[in-house]
Amino acid sequence: MARDFGPLTPGDAGVVAARVSAVLDDAWRRLAARQRAVLAAVADPRQARQITGRLAQFQAAIDDFRQRVDTEARAFVTGQLPHLYEQGAQNAAHATGGRFTWTLLHAQALQSLASDTYADFLARSQEEQRMASAFYRAVRAAARREIPLLAAGNMTARQAARQLAQRLAAEHQLRHVVYRNGTRMPVQEWAEMATLTKSAVAYNTGTLNRSREAGVEWVEVFDGLGCGWTTHTDPDKATGTLRTVEEAASWPISHPRCRRGFGPRPDVDVVEVRDQFSRSRTARLP
Repeated sequence: MARDFGPLTPGDAGVVAARVSAVLDDAWRRLAARQRAVLAAVADPRQARQITGRLAQFQAAIDDFRQRVDTEARAFVTGQLPHLYEQGAQNAAHATGGRFTWTLLHAQALQSLASDTYADFLARSQEEQRMASAFYRAVRAAARREIPLLAAGNMTARQAARQLAQRLAAEHQLRHVVYRNGTRMPVQEWAEMATLTKSAVAYNTGTLNRSREAGVEWVEVFDGLGCGWTTHTDPDKATGTLRTVEEAASWPISHPRCRRGFGPRPDVDVVEVRDQFSRSRTARLP
């Protein structure tokens, strides 16, 4: 039975990420349960007549998963992303002695973030649906060609049915999200990582755009002690350095779950910092 999670409420990034991952994990677990029910019917010749009905339930679970992803993605991009972008922009406005308003600059930046985020969720959802649909088609094909002939040959019908179910299970595993590079990740972990990553980008983009709007050229970087600038292992360590707003906009985070943040520094002597940059790649605060 589906759990009732209620509407998504914008708020703390970790809380929202946990909620989104729980919703999608719940839908994926129900899809996997429907797959197991189909396989159980395939494995037992006495349940052959139930395969069609269980396949229909499996198809309904695919549709439910797609709808859950769409609902959560839309709620996230229309509620949580604007909330975090505005928080970042307001903090930058406070640091620069101004106030934040939703100008065209910010509206366009948020629209771009929302479009990219929704597209990412949709692409992943489509890939998972493709995997599930491939299983659906494989069972339908087996029901037409193999299952009626299970008793043929030297094996008993029960042995043949079990082997067919095992082959289908091995060829159509629904336990993980599979990336193009072959990396496998549980749906819950993927969803939490994706929402945390997009949340950090939204907050930092708001900070940087409001800093740029205020005429601030430099920001101070706050990050994990060992975190590199472009990747976690980059020897160019980020925290405690000064970066231009444009450079920071190119690397709002360096890896998933990155804790990076930026503080506008209107007080920094631009000539002095540029002189430091001419001697080394970064300027590090004393």
